[in-house]
Amino acid sequence: MKRFFYSESIKNFLKSSIDIIIGQLSLNNEFSLEKTQRESWVQQIEILKSILVNKHGKVFFEFSIPRMGQRIDVVLLINNVVFVLEFKVGEKEYLSSAIDQVWDYALDLKNFHE
Repeated sequence: MKRFFYSESIKNFLKSSIDIIIGQLSLNNEFSLEKTQRESWVQQIEILKSILVNKHGKVFFEFSIPRMGQRIDVVLLINNVVFVLEFKVGEKEYLSSAIDQVWDYALDLKNFHE
């Protein structure tokens, strides 16, 4: 079982079209693909393409946390630093529950993953 729906070097991610990336995400998604999920992925990809220029590393979309039965929206590996990104597309404010969610993901990666 793959731990992610999409993984690529940042260099290749930046070169890939949104359609190709969405296609890979969709093919590896074992769940019902809702329009809202697809639209969220498009926004996430657009945001990441704008901020990852001149960065080197790896990007993972929908990274599985088996112990928790959850998936991290995006994990970035840049210069030996792990970034855990949880997008809340459409939200107007930062909720403490979202911060707790990322904190739990980061702790799980630190303590239970390679």
